[in-house]
Formats: sequence, C-alpha cells, structure tokens
Amino acid sequence: MAGISDEDIQKVRDASDLVAVIGERTPVKQKGRDFWCCCPLHQEKTPSFKIDPATQLWHCFGCGEGGDVFSFIMKTEDLTFPEAVRRLAERAHIDIVEEGGRAAMPASRKARLKEICARTAEFYHTQLMRGRGEEADAARAYLGSRGFGGEVPNRWDLGFAPGRGALVRHLSALGFKSDEMIAANVALDGRDGRLRDRFYNRVMFPIRDVQGDVIAFGGRVIGTGEPKYLNSQETPLFHKSQVLYGLDHAKAAMASTGTAIVVEGYTDVIALHEAGVKNVVATLGTALTMRHIRVLSRHASKRIVYLFDGDAAGQRAADRALAFIDKSMTEQAGKSQLELVAVTLPDNLDPAEFVQAKGADALREVVDGAKPLLEYGIERRLESCDLETPQGRDRALAECLAVLAPIKDSLVAKDYAVRTWSRLRAFGRLGIEEADVLDRLASLEAPRPFQHDDGDPAAEMPAPRAPRRALSQAELNRLRFEREFLALAAQHPLVGLIHADALAQVQWHEEVHRLLAESILATLSENPTASAADIVTKATLATPHAARVLTAGSSYPSSTPEAIGAYLAEELALGDAEDAIGALTAQMNAGAEGEEAELLHAAVTTLQMDVATRRVAHRALPAS
Repeated sequence: MAGISDEDIQKVRDASDLVAVIGERTPVKQKGRDFWCCCPLHQEKTPSFKIDPATQLWHCFGCGEGGDVFSFIMKTEDLTFPEAVRRLAERAHIDIVEEGGRAAMPASRKARLKEICARTAEFYHTQLMRGRGEEADAARAYLGSRGFGGEVPNRWDLGFAPGRGALVRHLSALGFKSDEMIAANVALDGRDGRLRDRFYNRVMFPIRDVQGDVIAFGGRVIGTGEPKYLNSQETPLFHKSQVLYGLDHAKAAMASTGTAIVVEGYTDVIALHEAGVKNVVATLGTALTMRHIRVLSRHASKRIVYLFDGDAAGQRAADRALAFIDKSMTEQAGKSQLELVAVTLPDNLDPAEFVQAKGADALREVVDGAKPLLEYGIERRLESCDLETPQGRDRALAECLAVLAPIKDSLVAKDYAVRTWSRLRAFGRLGIEEADVLDRLASLEAPRPFQHDDGDPAAEMPAPRAPRRALSQAELNRLRFEREFLALAAQHPLVGLIHADALAQVQWHEEVHRLLAESILATLSENPTASAADIVTKATLATPHAARVLTAGSSYPSSTPEAIGAYLAEELALGDAEDAIGALTAQMNAGAEGEEAELLHAAVTTLQMDVATRRVAHRALPAS
C-alpha cells in the first residue's frame, strides 16, 4: 500500500502474534487448537470470540466481526490501516520506512517521545509533592481546595510545572535533545533562541492514551492568568479530537455499566471518579467529535451521556451538541442506532461541584434522567421561547423543526414534529394544522454535516444499510454457500488455488462476494504462497465487509478443507446451472417461436439432464 511497503507490513505481521496481541487486552483461553475470549467489541458474558493461531485470524460469532491482527487494532483503537501498522510496529520495536505521503516517524521515535512525556510527568509530580516555595505551596493549596488532597495526586499522577527552564534542564540531564522536547510539546523555542518550558506555574494533569501511556498534558494556571487551561498542542502522539481524558481509568467501568459519561473538565473527571462514579471521561478543549463517540462506543455498549454544566458555557456546549443529530439516531440505522443522551446539571453547578455538594447517588439520578439528544434539543428550544404568546409559539415550532431538519424524512422526526405541534396547541392557538407541520418539515433544507475542528464530519458515520428484500430459503442457502466457499478459500489458500477457476466463474448473488472473490484471486495470483492473514488484509482494503465474511467458521467441521472446497464449488456451479435453466425457461415463456423456441427447449432439456446427473453424484460431504 502507499506509504508503508509490503515488506514492512509483513515484518510487522510476523512480529505480532495474534493470540499475544489480543491477550494483552483481554484474557484468552485455549480450547483445542483455538483460543477463545469474550469479545472486546461488544459486551458478552460467554466467550464467542475465536482466535485461530494457525491462520492468525479472529472471528466473533456474537457480533460477526472478524479479521487479522491489523483489523483487530483498527477496530479496538479506532485507527486506520496505516495507523494500526504503525501501532504494532511500535509494539514490536520495528522501524518502518514510509514511501512518500506524510513524513514517517519510526516506532523508535514515537517511543522516544512517549519516554519524554513519561519523564516529564514524573518531574511534575515530584515538584508537586516535594517542591518548595510559594508557587508549589499554592498548587497544593488549589488541589486541596478542590478536595484533591491525600492520595488523589498519586492516583492521578497530578503535578506542578515551575517553569523557568526547570523541566528543560531536567530532561537535558537525562539525555533528551531539544528537537525531541519540542516534538513532544513540553518545550518551545524562546525568542532569544534558548529552549524554554512549555508550561509555567500551573497544576499539571497528564493526559494518557487508552493503554495508559502519557502522551500530552493539560495545565491549570495558579491564581489569575490566561489562558486558564492550557493543553498540549497537536503532536505525533496526541490528537485532541480522538483522545478523552480519563479513558484509561474509565474503560472498565464503562464496560461493566454499558454507559459512558462525558464531561468538560479534568477536575470534573477526577471528582466523579473519586466519588465512585468511574465511567466518566472529558474532552480536551474541543467539542465532542464523532471520532470520540466511535471510541466510546467500543467500551460502552448501551449509551453515551453528555453531561453539561448548568452555566452559560455549558449551555453553549449543549447547543453545539445538537450538531450530532443525524440518521444514526433514527429507525433507519437498525442495530447501529446511536444512543446519545444529554442532561444539564441544575443550579448552575459543574459536575465536580454537584457531586461534592449532593453526592454520587444524586448525580446518578441526574444521569439516569438524561434524555435522547433529539428530545433534549427540542426541550431546550421550547424552554427558550415564551409559549404564552402566539409569536413565541410560532418561533418555538420553527426552532424545533430546525432541530429535526437533519433527519426530516424519518419516522422519528415526523413523530417529534407532531408531538411538538400538539404540545404547543395546549398553550393556545397556532396558525398551522398538523398536516401543514409535516409539509413544513419536509420543505426544510437539511443542514450540511457539522464539520468539527479536527476535520471529522458527523457524516463520516457509516451510512445505514437499506432494508434488505425478503429472501427465499433457497436464496438464503445460496448466499451461505457463497460465504462459506469464500471463507474457506481465504483461510486455506491452497483451496483457493485449487478452485481458482470456480472463484472466477461463479455468478455471485451478492456484489460484496464478487469483490471478495476478485481480491482473493488477485492476491493469490500475485503471491501463490500468501498467508490467510495476508489474503484477509488485502480483501479488507478492497471492501470493509471482507473480514466479517472471510473469518467466519465452516458448517463442515468433520471434513477436510479440500473436501469442503470441492463440495462447495460443485454446489455453487449447480446453482449457477439451475439459474441458467430458469433464465432460458423464462425466455421460452416470453413468446419465443419457431427455431428459437426449439433451440431454447433443447438447451433447457440438456441442462436439466446434466444437473440431474450431477445432483445424484453430488452426495453429502464425506467425512475425513
């Protein structure tokens, strides 16, 4: 692929045993030749996630996902394929050289930057716990005033940045170079050409990735000063649109409760965790993005709660959140329907103030009362208008319909529109009837997808699939045979080579299956010794649905792959012949006459006899 050579991809694959990589994230248990675990992608109590050490492929029989080691990292960490290769290269201490595209950063370079961040966090923590002077005392006093004394600084690795070049001197003594400190954004070039500390006289909050490695920092000024909060800038390690403060602490509680709570500040996260509400994370100086939501949905299976402060800034954030209203919240999304709910804290309190004043149980009650974002947005619009006046009611209706505009064609939007109209009528006369409300909704222009500051549009969420037509049992069987044949050819490349003609000639009933067959053939043609994992990787790049099909199990466990392959190839060929008979018969019945009718009849008769003979020979699959 462009950017990373095939040779480097293979090096990383060879160094990344699938069982070991998955075992680092969740306990695995061997049963026979395979390994099993509970799926990290959805919540389950009984393991349905199979890892095949021979093929280096995995498949979850619960959610249907599957793939190789790269796709596992892509799905669990929300990374692109190149990012997953780089992540595993870093794990294996392999330096990869990228060809063109964006500048490469060897894994050893990223490891070096992480080491700088780790040593920086240690330095700041030592300054907080042992530093002397008025400024260090003020940092400790600030944390004490927020209830963050005792063991809290140790649990969260809180720190104090003295500034004045103290960090630069410390890191230089450890052997780190100026360009490395600048790349990690813990130091800056000064106006006089001398290196200076990035953070000065601030309480420091280390920001960690989901694995717990420090990748950035947030600092809160001591006393007065601007900006009040200062985050690291974007670095090769840190991208604020996809990192959530506290996720390394919160992911276990999210998995057990099925719920993620999103707040806006570091101190809110710490206060709620210390109070016993542990499924909480914060955004980092940016609005919640769809990439954040994708990351959270991997840990929280039921819902994501956006918890807003009661002050003016919190309410502005609440208005921005309405940009997430899209088709993922409608009935069209099916199983992928997004449950994003929202609630505003009462009495103008932020989460830390609320939990310290009223306790964790009171906060849980507020969270339990969170409303779907659609309902929340409409309620906010209604509350902002004077519903006692005709003008206020007209304005309220217009603003509520505007909230529904992104999903105006859905049943959900129409239902909310009618309910809002009915509710407003209870306050007094409206100069519009129910049917007119629906016409007005339909005439609204849907807004363009909201573009976040990270360039991640809400529209990047996968489009919901159109409802499938009802299929006959025969067609369901046909599609199952196609999937099993493709999976067998991918998992056992020798079978793919033996039946290359069948892969090329089958009349696939599903477009995705045709694309997969072409990809398997292309990979084997280029490299007849390609591994199963390599076949799946190449197919996944061709179509995102590849892994779900190619890693699924076979219905014929007692037979050899070669016997299964021969059986399925013949079954599909017979199915194609029967389709041809049907097409020719339809052509005859459409009014063919004379010589044409005779030729069609002869062809149908010959095909029927051939299929009948082959069906007799096509016995049940022999056991090995």
